[in-house]
Amino acid sequence: MTGFFRNGCCETDASDRGKHVVCAQMTAEFLEFSRSRGNDLSSPQPGFAGLKPGDRWCLCAARWREAYDAGVAPPVYLGATEASATEVVDRDALLAHAVDLESLN
Repeated sequence: MTGFFRNGCCETDASDRGKHVVCAQMTAEFLEFSRSRGNDLSSPQPGFAGLKPGDRWCLCAARWREAYDAGVAPPVYLGATEASATEVVDRDALLAHAVDLESLN
C-alpha cells in the first residue's frame, strides 16, 4: 500500500521527512532512474511486491523533481497529489505531467 502512512493516500505530516506527496504513475524510465539513485522500487522486498510500469505510487516530492530535472519524471495524478508538493516542485511542472487534468475541471 502506498503513501507515507501506507493508507493509499499521498498525504503527509511533519514526521514525513521525505514528503511523499506526489501521486505518480510508474514508468520503466523512472523506475530505472530511481534504482540508479539507490531507491529500487521495482524489486520485491519482504512486505513489498515491487512496482512495475503503470502502477501508482506516492513519491517524495524531491525525487519527482530530481527525475523532472533529469528528463524522466513520471506522469502525475494531480487529484491525488497533496498541494504541499508545490513547496518542492514547480506547479507548472506538475501541471505539464498531469494525466487527470480534464477530470479535475
